[in-house]
Amino acid sequence: MEEQEYTRRSQRPKKRRLRKGRALFSLLLLCIIVLVGYSVMQYRSGLELANDTKVAQEDFSGDTVKGDIENYLLLGIDSRGEEKSRTDTMMVLSWDKKTNNVKLVSLMRDIYADIPGYQSYKLNTAYYLGGVQLLKETISNMFGLPIHHYAIIDFKNFESLVDILAPNGVEIDVEKDMSEKIGVALKQGVHNLNGKELLGYARFRHDAEGDFGRVARQQKVIEALKNEVLAPQNILNLPKFVGAAQGYVTTDYSSSGEIQQVLKMVSKGKVKIEKATIPIEGSYQFKSFSHAGDSIVIDVEKNKAFLSEFLGMKLE
Repeated sequence: MEEQEYTRRSQRPKKRRLRKGRALFSLLLLCIIVLVGYSVMQYRSGLELANDTKVAQEDFSGDTVKGDIENYLLLGIDSRGEEKSRTDTMMVLSWDKKTNNVKLVSLMRDIYADIPGYQSYKLNTAYYLGGVQLLKETISNMFGLPIHHYAIIDFKNFESLVDILAPNGVEIDVEKDMSEKIGVALKQGVHNLNGKELLGYARFRHDAEGDFGRVARQQKVIEALKNEVLAPQNILNLPKFVGAAQGYVTTDYSSSGEIQQVLKMVSKGKVKIEKATIPIEGSYQFKSFSHAGDSIVIDVEKNKAFLSEFLGMKLE
């Protein structure tokens, strides 16, 4: 009798542990359901916010991917409701899927370039004349650089995306007072900039550095935004940010394809971006043309050789 009573008493703590385990599991499951539900709602909210605001999809024929490196042509435009636009921002993001190395090359918009089917003009005019495909062909013909995919964002949409991702602003060390022709007044020093201010910072060029300074600031902004995407404090903003990006960013990828590529890049570990600008130092001169205005005439072969070494790929 005493032995049976002892057995019953010894089983009670185990039952209590089982009940605690089930309660903990149920709580964890509830948290996951709430988090997934929140993420889906925020993602849809972002999609709805960006409805009918993206730049129109364009016909695009990218180069075939050979090896581990994929190159993405990134364009920022200021459409202002016009049918045709020039590109203020032209970058090539090169991702080595094997090593997860990311290289970012900025192309100066005033580079004097041979545009297929047209007379030579400034590089950013290629987009105005024939959209992303003609710009891609111009860059590929000039440098032998394969372009596999593209992404375009209008500057107003850029402002909205920044405010969704980082509602408290993006920290930037503003190197000087800036206000001329950027729609905002920025003071020297470290500040948290909202979307409009961050865009103004990236577009400022009315100083001695001109477009070269602007390109450096654009790269600085890309680095800061990359850090914001990976920052723990912004994790709850990401579903809405991803949803809005589907509407605000135009690309040849499907929506699921975009997300998969970004997840692949981030899942492989810390993303470090190496940056460069074309033309490189000592490889260009300024020249004025009656039909094109002040332009940058570059040593193509010298810049092509640099690109090949920097990106780690043979250029045709």
